[in-house]
Amino acid sequence: MPVPTKPAKKPAAKAPPAAAKAPPPAEAPPPTEAPPPTEAPPPKAPAPEAPPPADAPPLNQEGELPDDETPANEGKTELAGLFVEKPAESATALAGSDITFTARVDSSSLTRKPVMKWLKGKWLDLGSKAGKHLQFKETYDRNTKIYTYEMKIVKVLDSDAGGYRCEVSSKDKFDSSSFDLAVEAPRTEEKDNILAAFKRSGDAGEDAGDLDFSALLKKREVKHEEPKEEVDVWEILKTAKPCDFEKIAFQYGITDLRGMLKRLKKMKKVEEKKSEAFLKKLDSAYSVDKGNKIKLSVEISNPDAVIKWLRNGQEIKPSAKYIFEQVGLKRIMTINRCTLADDAAYECVIGEDKCFTEVFVKEPPVLITRLLDDQHVVVGDRVEFEVEVSEEGANVKWMKDGVELTREETFKYRFKKDGRKHWLIINETTKEDIGMYYAQTNGGESKAELMVEEKELKVLQSIADLTVKASDQAMFKCEVSDEKVTGRWFKDGVEVTSGGRFKMTHIGRVHKLIIDDVKPEDEGDYTFIPDGHALSLSAKLNFLEIKIDYVPRQDPPKIHLDTTGNVVSQNTIIVVAGNKLRLDVEITGEPAPTVTWVKGDKVIDEVEGRVRVESRKDLSCFVIEGTEREDEGKYTITVVNPAGEDKAVLFVKIVDVPDPPEFVRLTAVGEDCATVVWDPPKFDGGQPVTGYLMERKKKGSQRWMKLNFEIHPETTYEATRMIEGVLYEMRVYAVNGIGVSQPSVNSRPFMPIAITSEPTHLTVDDVTDTTCTLKWRAPEKQGSGGIDGYLIEYRKEGETEWIKTHTDLIERNSFTVRGLPTGEKVNFRVRAVNIAGKSQPAILRESVTVREIVQYPKIRLPRQLRTTYMKKVGEKINLVIPFEGKPRPKVSWLKDGQELDMRKIGIRTSDFDTILFIRSAELEHTGKYELSVQIENMEDKAVVDICVVEKPGPPLLVKIMDVWGFNAALEWKPPKNSGNTEITGYTIQKADKKTMEWFTVYEHNRRTSCTVSDLVMGNEYYFRVFSENICGVSDEAGYTKNTAAIQKTGLRIKTPEYKEKDMRGSPKFTQPLVDRSVVAGYTTAITCSVRGFPKPKIQWMKNKMLIGEDPKFLMQNNQGVLTLNIRRPSPYDGGKYSCRAVNDLGEDEVECKLEVRAVPAQ
Repeated sequence: MPVPTKPAKKPAAKAPPAAAKAPPPAEAPPPTEAPPPTEAPPPKAPAPEAPPPADAPPLNQEGELPDDETPANEGKTELAGLFVEKPAESATALAGSDITFTARVDSSSLTRKPVMKWLKGKWLDLGSKAGKHLQFKETYDRNTKIYTYEMKIVKVLDSDAGGYRCEVSSKDKFDSSSFDLAVEAPRTEEKDNILAAFKRSGDAGEDAGDLDFSALLKKREVKHEEPKEEVDVWEILKTAKPCDFEKIAFQYGITDLRGMLKRLKKMKKVEEKKSEAFLKKLDSAYSVDKGNKIKLSVEISNPDAVIKWLRNGQEIKPSAKYIFEQVGLKRIMTINRCTLADDAAYECVIGEDKCFTEVFVKEPPVLITRLLDDQHVVVGDRVEFEVEVSEEGANVKWMKDGVELTREETFKYRFKKDGRKHWLIINETTKEDIGMYYAQTNGGESKAELMVEEKELKVLQSIADLTVKASDQAMFKCEVSDEKVTGRWFKDGVEVTSGGRFKMTHIGRVHKLIIDDVKPEDEGDYTFIPDGHALSLSAKLNFLEIKIDYVPRQDPPKIHLDTTGNVVSQNTIIVVAGNKLRLDVEITGEPAPTVTWVKGDKVIDEVEGRVRVESRKDLSCFVIEGTEREDEGKYTITVVNPAGEDKAVLFVKIVDVPDPPEFVRLTAVGEDCATVVWDPPKFDGGQPVTGYLMERKKKGSQRWMKLNFEIHPETTYEATRMIEGVLYEMRVYAVNGIGVSQPSVNSRPFMPIAITSEPTHLTVDDVTDTTCTLKWRAPEKQGSGGIDGYLIEYRKEGETEWIKTHTDLIERNSFTVRGLPTGEKVNFRVRAVNIAGKSQPAILRESVTVREIVQYPKIRLPRQLRTTYMKKVGEKINLVIPFEGKPRPKVSWLKDGQELDMRKIGIRTSDFDTILFIRSAELEHTGKYELSVQIENMEDKAVVDICVVEKPGPPLLVKIMDVWGFNAALEWKPPKNSGNTEITGYTIQKADKKTMEWFTVYEHNRRTSCTVSDLVMGNEYYFRVFSENICGVSDEAGYTKNTAAIQKTGLRIKTPEYKEKDMRGSPKFTQPLVDRSVVAGYTTAITCSVRGFPKPKIQWMKNKMLIGEDPKFLMQNNQGVLTLNIRRPSPYDGGKYSCRAVNDLGEDEVECKLEVRAVPAQ
């Protein structure tokens, strides 16, 4: 018995005899777990037979496999393609045993190493499940250039049963093979409780907890338990609802839910009784491609029965997605544009009777149609990798060197897609981004290499030669283009380290080497080499030795302050925060005085750091790098030598940009504008705030847009030119004489919304003694805020106060105001309300007097009902007849003076119209229908003449009245059944007695007689006549009993005697099918020819399975030339096609192989 397969799976080729005798598996594979394999193109030369793998299971002494090793590859099929050898199409293994699947690939014609994937079901990649239970092995034979791939399943479980697929790919070549695995329970003499067979074993050692039937085979001590009351779980499950299955399984300890449902399904099939409600039930399963539509059809016995459709237990309502149809006794549900969400279980319910089915939605693989391109950039450049796939909205996974890329907090990687195009964007590349990038889909992958080079370093200022005297300071300075570049200093090829008299600094793009107290040994060549760049800058230090005769001298110290520059007032210096302050104070005195800088009580003596003092001869330099607000204050400089002392006081004032504005808020919102208000900053930076700058952005966006380019002096601003219905955020900058502050905290998101215009066409629809019904239309201008409802108000004429008719908003466009004073004149108005507020009111121009209005009854008979209303048998009749009258009139219907039969005719009457409805018109519904509308003694009537017609019957007594020359005269009588309407004509046809092929002679013949001319001498003719009315030509014809023989005159032919040849013969194909290779997406056809008599019946098959009424295939037979047209084939349409011809004398069959190649990427 062959292994059973689900309908959704592509049928496999015939299994070998060994596999054919295997028992059916305990669990059939799920329907969607094996998409049809794609046939690969045949190789140029046959591949040599691959040697057996090194780790193949050993044979015993009798040359057989061990008992616990199942020969999975028994019955391998060798096909032309990348595979030299494929796994067996079906295999059976005992639970708890091991099984190995082997596939071999010929790589002699491949430019790259093939990539093998093992999959279970539709897309489950088993490579991620590798471990103790699943083991994979790959070997390569250098002599034969054949790769051998093995998948070994250790201790097979029931859950391993199903459909598998192995796929091999190499660059633009692809091949796949599908196979099934069935798992049988081990044979055991011990009859355990059925519940124990579905519990997870705890006696399996390290496999405890797994569903392993092999543990049942181990010998265990018989445990004597107290007798318990036995419960038949299967009886409980058969009567329980599907939603309670999981609860019952948990209660009785059943953990193998899949096996339980499988067995329960088989039990239900055995006990299934013939349903009284269904004549034809749903098929067990349906398969459909994603994006196509599918029809589920049942046939019921009672046409009036109420039918329900359910999906996964939930009732389906009619919609554009689900369309319900009724055709006779058939009930059809059409599912349009199927998605993966439609892959579910469906039920059709009539009362207590149900029928079930499953729908499997096949998702085609997403192919890459445009490959990635390699990129070569420099550091800091923007890189975009672009790939194009075969379907819009497909999922594309980006990887770098095998690691999946995700959006990081720094937004280094950005992912973008537009239709079928996908992009990976790297904003600023670094050396770390070098590598191989991959774009992967479920149908393939593409890769590209990214190479990143360093930017060329430019020298903005080179170092210069220096000539200095003894004890002086030497400073080498250079400037390069990159602030981040570090470097090293060398003297005569030896690296200089910082310390002692040597100081090295790096601030921004400037690098300095400072040598204090220069000595003769410092003379030499100095070089600066940037790190990571093939560049060096050199200069020479020359030592100048001057001999001076020293004469001791003493002068008192003196401080000479420069009052120009930043000194705005006496001894006050203003510095912008963040700038560098360098104060050079000239000092005189002999001997050289000692200089001391003091801020408050703190002495500043650091020679390095942000705040430092640099001393030179006759000069003291006070330096603050990057001034801050804390540096503001009073500074004192004191100079002392043996001859005396001098002191000076300086005040340093730090000015900065102001703090951000505070508490930014929106006070008003309009259709395209908003008013924003904020508080001034707490600290103005030491300078008065001159104004503000505003920015806005859409919520979720990163792009801010400036609202003003000139400084706005106020703390209130009205932003305009915004889009209604879009969320915005705003922020504000403060500006002073120093610069612009940091931005404020973003305001709360807000949306510009305008109130609607007033409602239109406000009218009075009806008035009674205490009520008034108003109608109106929606406002012409609603905006994105929409309409939440309407507010209705009224007031008595002469008063000023408007009274609300209700507390809640009215969502309809009509309302009946109740409790109005009788006889009063009342004014009404209506306002539209949305989130922005109330609109302007729509007011009735004139007041309304509250009183009953009496209106005579009047029937407004539609124009098409004023003449005879005709319908065909079976069509629906739906007559809507409006009428007038106040108060509400009494409506009655009569047919030919008699009351209507409400079982056959439906009547529905409202305040303003009445409807006559007949679901399916019959001849008995023909007649005159009288409608009466009455108010007390006032009445109006109308008559509707309905005529139900059908096709007429055949003409009666068709006779040949006379035959002369080449003519024949015919007469007949009108049909007995005229179809309830007049006969509009007749159609006359003739047929030669030899061929009995009918040809039309006359159409629309109005009379009941005619003369047929131009008959052929020597032939005999039959005649038939069809009657015709407005419904069409009759289904049957009236035939002549006798023939009209056209005699030959003056000639006699003596017919020779001959023996009739027996033309019968069994079918035989005169032209066989030919193997073809086509490109996917282009319509193709395969052709053969056959002969045989009687005319044989033709059957087309794909992979030994009959091709039904599939719209993808068109089968044609033209005089024995057979053609199968395949519309836009895909790779899954490849396979073996065969054509079989059968008649009573025998049959014949031919077959061919069709290969469908994927469209190569551009």
